[in-house]
Amino acid sequence: MDQQTDRDASLREVMSSYPTGVTIVAAREGRGEPFGLTVNSFTSLSLDPPLVLVCIGQSSASHDRLIASDAFSVSLLAGDQGAIAGRFASDPSEGRFDEIEWEVGSLGAPLIGGSMAWIECSRYEVLVGGDHSILVGRVERAVVTGRDALVYQRGRLSSLGG
Repeated sequence: MDQQTDRDASLREVMSSYPTGVTIVAAREGRGEPFGLTVNSFTSLSLDPPLVLVCIGQSSASHDRLIASDAFSVSLLAGDQGAIAGRFASDPSEGRFDEIEWEVGSLGAPLIGGSMAWIECSRYEVLVGGDHSILVGRVERAVVTGRDALVYQRGRLSSLGG
């Protein structure tokens, strides 16, 4: 292996060992059908103004529509929503919202039912980060339900909490 391959493998191993929360980032075009995908690259960015960021792979089927949306939601999945995370992470991207509980949030973006929290955002900025786009959202509304979180570590999903 060359030096870059070793570095890439080491980084992949480190990052897969680091536990992360699991979210569904979603939007709608106007009043149209919802679309979204599973994202674990999500974090708070600023409290003043209130900003969060999500990283979206440029090869994702939802990428272009998501970064063009004026508003989007982040549904932080609960510990028992592993099947939903898997559904939104696999192809095809059409039909991901079929037969799951969701509602339209105050900004028009879909919110996944049963999540541990929801954040509704207006698009603030889009930056390029390698093979991903960094979508920065201004938090317009945030709700927490008190449910346990779904976490991803070493290729496995599990519930964080009791």
